[in-house]
Amino acid sequence: MAVTPVSGPEQLLPNDVLQVLFDVSLTGVILFRPVYAPAGQVVDLAYVRLNPAAQRMLQLPGQPSATFLTLYPAAVEEGIFAFYRDSFLSGQPGRYDVNYQHDGLDNFFQLAAERAGELLVVSFSDTSDHDRTAAEQALRASQARERAARDQAERQQQQLSDVLHQAPVAIAYLEGPTYRITLANPAVCEIWARTQQQVVGLPLLEAMPELVGQGIDDLLDGVLRSGQPYTGTELPVELQRHGRRETIYFNFVYQPQFDAESTTTGVLVVANDVTALVVARQQIEEQERQTNLINEEMATSNEELQAANEEVRASNDELISTQLDLQSLNQELEARVADRTQQLQLAQIQTEQQRRRLEALFMQAPAAICILAGPNLVYELVNPGYQQLFPDRELLGLPILQALPEITDHAVYRTFQQVYQTGQTHQEQALLIPLARSVDGVVVDRYFNYIQQPRYDEQGRIDGVLVFAFEVTDQVLARQASAASAQRLQLLTDALPVLIGYLDQEQKYRFANHAYGTWFNQDPAALLGQSARDVVGELAYQQAQEYIERALAGERVDFEARMHYRENFTKYIATSYVPDVQNGQILGFYSLVTDITEQVLAREQVQTLNEDLAALNEELQVSNEELRDSNAQLTRTNADLDNFIYTASHDLRAPITNIEGLLNALRQELPPAPNSEQSVEPILHHMRDSVERFKRTIEHLTDVSKLQKEYVQPFTQVNLADIIADVQLDLTPLLKQTAAEVTVAVQTCPPIAFSEKNLRSVVYNLLSNALKYRHPERPAQVHLRARPEGDYLLLEVQDNGLGIDLRQREKLFAMFQRYHTHVEGSGIGLYMVKKIMENAGGKIEVASQLNIGSTFSVYFPR
Repeated sequence: MAVTPVSGPEQLLPNDVLQVLFDVSLTGVILFRPVYAPAGQVVDLAYVRLNPAAQRMLQLPGQPSATFLTLYPAAVEEGIFAFYRDSFLSGQPGRYDVNYQHDGLDNFFQLAAERAGELLVVSFSDTSDHDRTAAEQALRASQARERAARDQAERQQQQLSDVLHQAPVAIAYLEGPTYRITLANPAVCEIWARTQQQVVGLPLLEAMPELVGQGIDDLLDGVLRSGQPYTGTELPVELQRHGRRETIYFNFVYQPQFDAESTTTGVLVVANDVTALVVARQQIEEQERQTNLINEEMATSNEELQAANEEVRASNDELISTQLDLQSLNQELEARVADRTQQLQLAQIQTEQQRRRLEALFMQAPAAICILAGPNLVYELVNPGYQQLFPDRELLGLPILQALPEITDHAVYRTFQQVYQTGQTHQEQALLIPLARSVDGVVVDRYFNYIQQPRYDEQGRIDGVLVFAFEVTDQVLARQASAASAQRLQLLTDALPVLIGYLDQEQKYRFANHAYGTWFNQDPAALLGQSARDVVGELAYQQAQEYIERALAGERVDFEARMHYRENFTKYIATSYVPDVQNGQILGFYSLVTDITEQVLAREQVQTLNEDLAALNEELQVSNEELRDSNAQLTRTNADLDNFIYTASHDLRAPITNIEGLLNALRQELPPAPNSEQSVEPILHHMRDSVERFKRTIEHLTDVSKLQKEYVQPFTQVNLADIIADVQLDLTPLLKQTAAEVTVAVQTCPPIAFSEKNLRSVVYNLLSNALKYRHPERPAQVHLRARPEGDYLLLEVQDNGLGIDLRQREKLFAMFQRYHTHVEGSGIGLYMVKKIMENAGGKIEVASQLNIGSTFSVYFPR
């Protein structure tokens, strides 16, 4: 006999540990319940509970009355609500990172969500209290995942332990050809009359040598060899219990277990002790046998009495014929009749006593027993145990369908008929039978274990059905609830990236979640019963041995270490060992291992970067000193250049003015030329043009000098639309001359923090250029647009003019450089615009096509 393994030790995490983990977790945890619209769609989330970390991060109470979208309406736009809703509806775990700067929060959140029943579990962390470097964000995210995983894993362990401990049937797992016991729940240990420490880890026949020779190993060998399950009914097994040898009867199933290669690795056994039921039936059968013997004796006595009567009649005939003394013969006959009558009465008394003993056995039996007579299955006998199953119902003398009409179409009634018709015994375990409550008639689900066997009359014909029943509704519902809870928790535990295990006092694994399979390339079930040394390897065990011994001594241990598990597989881990203390005894410890390799490497990388930055800072300090010297030298040079330009422009104004005056005087003094060929007027005209160009150059040099001196202009909030309107007024003659169409779309542009004078210069130069360099074959069109663009406010000036060959882009913003010479200009305007924007921390860009037009994009810093 063996039992079914479950994935956990006798007891995993207690509730108080789960509460402590929930309370001390540094990761925020929220339990949500969906809010549904009348049409059935999820439209919001209601808070069920927040752990203290979530309360601190969000500044909320433990159970907020407001819903999620009431508190955080911007979560719809940021995609958080859709993430939560989809995680709940799909049932799949998910991750979501978001920088949330709304509703009073300014945090970078890392979110994880997964559905648990009708709730949504959300685990989150934030980086608001850290400098948000990429490495540190990764470190905080991993730590948050670790804390959430620990919290969920410990809760999972406790509930898985409860499932194993409360299982109402005997469960064990026998591994390999020696049938080593790797799991035994309390129910099977109670049957074996041995503790878990006495049996777990030992081969079955070594743990219970009294089983040798009873055929158990032959049955197990057949299952292991064939891979087919075996079901046994009322198998007698002799066990050494409480100092004496007892015979125990079992109903059981031997279920083969397979590895990934479909090889049988052991046998899972689920068994139920039916000794009481078998003994009760045997007693009833013995009583029936004795009753049959009495009936046979009574029949023999009747035959003997009939023979005596025949003898009396023969004697009477003989007396009549032989003239004997009639009175003497009558006395002898009466004596013989009295003796036979006394024997018959004694037999009848014995039969009645047997009947009463049999009836008492039925009535006092701990099982629920009834006898159904005839093809209509009329209740002939109902013991108190059976009557208690149906309080306040009349049963005796009624057909079963009249007493229990709700089973008319149920399988239990069909099996009654089959037993009565075929004579084959039928047995069920935990069969669901909906039965009406006698008080209100409401049908409720009830579960029964029962045996239906035929009853025979003196001629060997079936005349009824004998029933032994046990109601197991409470046990089945508890098992179903535990199984459902265990399944949910198993899914959650297996979904966690944390290694969750349980080791006993012998340092052997009794539980390992799905994550162990990834690390150690084995099915987690195969790890059960293996020692920690065998699972993690010698080098890693040597590092962990001290911590394991401390945990088994009753100390909670938290540590980080670099573990070399095998070749090319080394991990940095953060580990917690939590002792399992029950009734003052340490049964083992829980192990939670988190992979922090990425965090450690990130920390090392950050440390290396900090060292590199320190060295770079030293280099930068030296470079800064050199730059300060260079800047000082450039400042002096610029000052000298400014002084030179100012002096040169000032000193050149007087000579050029004198030259201009002399040309005018010369023109007045010269006599008129006799003919046009001898006229000097063209020469004088060229000389005046040269003087004008020279004067403009001096003015431009003065403007450049002023631009250098005005490097830092006071910034004010300037309205761009007002500046453009003023510039259009200044350019009114040119606008009329060109008949240009100018559109302005800057009304939504916020005020620009800029020098008003410089902003006007920028707009003037760009708009005037767009008008001057118009295309001669089409009306001029100029569009001015403004909009936010990242860290800038963008002003675009687009025209449909001559365009620019950008292959010569390098001279576009150079001083005194021009693309088109048919229009009067100096080549200084775009140079000044570029300098103004660069001095203010902005920039200017151009896109252009010849004969199509140009677009100048000016970026003002926000």
